[in-house]
Amino acid sequence: MKKSIITALIVLALGITANAQEKKEESKVKHLTYKEFLSKVWDFEKDPNTFNYKGKLPAVIDFYADWCGPCRRVAPIMERMAEEYDGKLLVYKINTDQERELASAFQVRSIPMVLFIPMEGQPMMQVGAMPEEGYRQVITEQLLK
Repeated sequence: MKKSIITALIVLALGITANAQEKKEESKVKHLTYKEFLSKVWDFEKDPNTFNYKGKLPAVIDFYADWCGPCRRVAPIMERMAEEYDGKLLVYKINTDQERELASAFQVRSIPMVLFIPMEGQPMMQVGAMPEEGYRQVITEQLLK
């Protein structure tokens, strides 16, 4: 009896892990490395004084850390935004613990910090978590206008 319960729990745990991995893989939010940032967003090494966005769609970049409580509250909002605005907006995440050079380049001192990048003009920075409606408002009024 105990053996079958343990076996069932193991099978259940493996199923949950596989399902979580599938969901993670199908996420529309893309994680950026330093090198990817330079090629997809802005090569500030070549031209540090002029923001020249390389993307084909407006973008939202969430600077976060896994240990950050407010960052964990913002993460599902970013997932929903990526899904809802798929094809109209790019949603990226940058782990500040793993990409310290990027965090330093953007002077990230407090997280979450979200960078909103319109197709034309200068990017806008939001420090701290906002309610979902706040993100939607910036996206619709500034990025998708």
